[in-house]
Amino acid sequence: MRATLRWAHSDLRTHRGEALFLVLATAGIVASLLLATALFGYATNPWQRVFAQARGAHVWLHTDRAADAGKLAALDGVEAVAGPYPTASATVAVRGTRASVELRGTAERPEVGRPLLTAGHWIDPADPDGVVLESRLARALLAQPGDTLALPGTPRTLTVLGIADSPERRYRPGEQPGLVWAPPAAVPDPGGQVIGLRLTDPGETDYAVQRAVTVLGAGAIGQVSTWEQARAEAQGDNRLLGQVLGLFGLGALLAAGLAVHGAIGTRIRGHLRDISVLKAIGFTPGQVVRVFLLLHLAYALLGAVAAAALTQAFGSRFPGRLGDAVGVWQGLPGHTVALVAVPACAVLFIGATTGLAAWRAGRVPPVPVPRPAAARGGGLSGAARGALGLRVLRVPVRGRGARGAGGSGVRGADGPGAPAPAKTGVPDPGEAAGVRELEVRVPPALVLGWHKAFARRPRSLAAVARLTLPLLLIVVAMSAWTTIDGFHTRPEQVGLPTALTVRADDRGTRALLERDPRVAAAYPGVEVAALVPGQTATIALRGLGTREEPYPYALAEGRRAHGPDEAVAGQGLLDLLDVQVGDWVRMTVGDRPQILHIVGRSIEPENAGRVVSTSLDTLRENDPGLTPTLYQLRLRPGADPEEVAARLAASGPEGLEVHAVANPADGLSPLRGVVLGLIAVLALVGLIELLTTIGGTVREGERDLLALKAIGLSPRQITGVTVTATGCTTLAAVLLAAALGLPLAHWLIDAQGASSGIGAGIARAPSPGLLAAVGAAAVLGAAALAAVPSARAARRRLADTLSAVA
Repeated sequence: MRATLRWAHSDLRTHRGEALFLVLATAGIVASLLLATALFGYATNPWQRVFAQARGAHVWLHTDRAADAGKLAALDGVEAVAGPYPTASATVAVRGTRASVELRGTAERPEVGRPLLTAGHWIDPADPDGVVLESRLARALLAQPGDTLALPGTPRTLTVLGIADSPERRYRPGEQPGLVWAPPAAVPDPGGQVIGLRLTDPGETDYAVQRAVTVLGAGAIGQVSTWEQARAEAQGDNRLLGQVLGLFGLGALLAAGLAVHGAIGTRIRGHLRDISVLKAIGFTPGQVVRVFLLLHLAYALLGAVAAAALTQAFGSRFPGRLGDAVGVWQGLPGHTVALVAVPACAVLFIGATTGLAAWRAGRVPPVPVPRPAAARGGGLSGAARGALGLRVLRVPVRGRGARGAGGSGVRGADGPGAPAPAKTGVPDPGEAAGVRELEVRVPPALVLGWHKAFARRPRSLAAVARLTLPLLLIVVAMSAWTTIDGFHTRPEQVGLPTALTVRADDRGTRALLERDPRVAAAYPGVEVAALVPGQTATIALRGLGTREEPYPYALAEGRRAHGPDEAVAGQGLLDLLDVQVGDWVRMTVGDRPQILHIVGRSIEPENAGRVVSTSLDTLRENDPGLTPTLYQLRLRPGADPEEVAARLAASGPEGLEVHAVANPADGLSPLRGVVLGLIAVLALVGLIELLTTIGGTVREGERDLLALKAIGLSPRQITGVTVTATGCTTLAAVLLAAALGLPLAHWLIDAQGASSGIGAGIARAPSPGLLAAVGAAAVLGAAALAAVPSARAARRRLADTLSAVA
């Protein structure tokens, strides 16, 4: 054991640079994984972030005015009580858009369930009509700070002072009223009160509700909502985000482990002499394995602990979204477990990969075996030898006595070694005119570099595979970015051909809408709930457009609905009923049966894809008295939806409701910053692997240095051999990543779209120009990184080169 520790100490002193590189590499990988975990928790569950920052209540109780909230504070397990706050139900309207709301009177900003302002400021006691809107409600109303809200049926108005995020249940039209914080004076006739309970143990929520009902009395409780219900509603918008980031996290961990394995294997191959000496002085193969295993585990443990400590201490101080993500992540319940588990898993994974490389080190013979003159796979192939003599260009040069220009790859056609032409007695026309030819041949550095990159196939393929994995994940990340961007730039291709929805019962509404210069088309329609026989769930039955002016559905399969009883359906409906395109489905609307023939599958972002759509004419065949209750507006290019909505609401009749069509990509806005962070993490892993590849190539090139100098290559040409080898390896990885990453990204995104009910067909690939730019940057960056160490190695002294070869 003492000899093992002494050798480890000696190795550390001799190879301080390499040891420092392994520690920094491990620290960088573990820090990247911890930051990816923080970003995962921050972006995949924004509700949890809001709940932690707002100190949200786990239970909200809507009671009558006589309930004594003071009794709840004395209950076991209750950490704090919010309220009671007087509440009143109301309807607010702005720009023709109405919404049902709950006015909640609060004089000061609550400490429990604290609203997080995103715009404007909090309630001003000097302004009795100033209110703060919950952010989801504000988006539905297209409201901003400074807008005036009308209370239909009353002369009162409210002024929007701010917009805030809340961890309570979100506004859902027709189901859940929106939340409006107002001064108590703005709630003159409250219909009840609301009380919030923050618990010490969220797992005891059901028990706490039972105790609260027992204390207050069942008759005093009007409604109970819990944090679990709010979380379930909020998480429904984040499935895509969570699954995509989970995939990236696993891929980054695998890429990191392979990168460290490659670095350790390269380091062991560079110390074969030291291993032989250890065995010559009596070390057993098991002791050699333990030396390398314990040494590299110590490096990995040191790097992992340093990364965890630095991330915990300074992670929240990073600027921008990354710092916010770490700060919120540190307040989440599973933070401590993740802070320990991620470095531990990384160290264990590195230990497993190190054990395989160290086992190979234990098999090194105590007496070094002389290398054969031509290593296996090291000879030039016939194609390479042919490329060295290949003439790329022949240029005639006039003038008697002209000579081929010197330099790499350029010589005269009858240069050295060419046989002298036979004297025939007839003067050669070219010689008489003084014409010679210059030949431009393939540079030897290019041929030798290509050969060096792929000569040892198992090792070369392993290096290409390790470098391909992070590049492949980057391609998938770019595809995810492009798909999300497509929801905003090309919404008509992902099931969002219209920008505004207008609800009105006036028969003259369509003429009013089509007179607007920014409205390209107004499609009349109705939407009703339909019950499917044998199922407890309801679906949405829509009749949009007419046979003369059909609605422009985004079809992913089948064809449009043209004939009678024909319809298109979303993926969620097909999965719910276990039917396919071409089948007939029966549903019931009230007491009227409706039988439709599914002729196509449309991309449906709404209602989890549980939508069947046909023309308004088809529904009128079953109900002749059916009239349009809504209009879907397709705007002209460049039109502002908010501006058009305001103009229509001002010019329309009383009761005209205009609101923007919800875009599912709006809830994925955090993914943009997270994708950039993950690309940076993957780029770091790829950089580590690239540096490992460069180091191994330079070290192996030391044995060929004397031979390359002996055949006449200059130091610049020798440097070009290493640079070309690195560039060829990176180019192969780039091409392989693009060939595998694009179909993989398409499959993953479409599979997620199908599972969420939207349906397959939403995946979008990055542009060829962007892919070419990223690939070129990777190859040129690899060549630039290889230039400095290879140039330094090419100019080494002869004694150093002989020592390395020995």
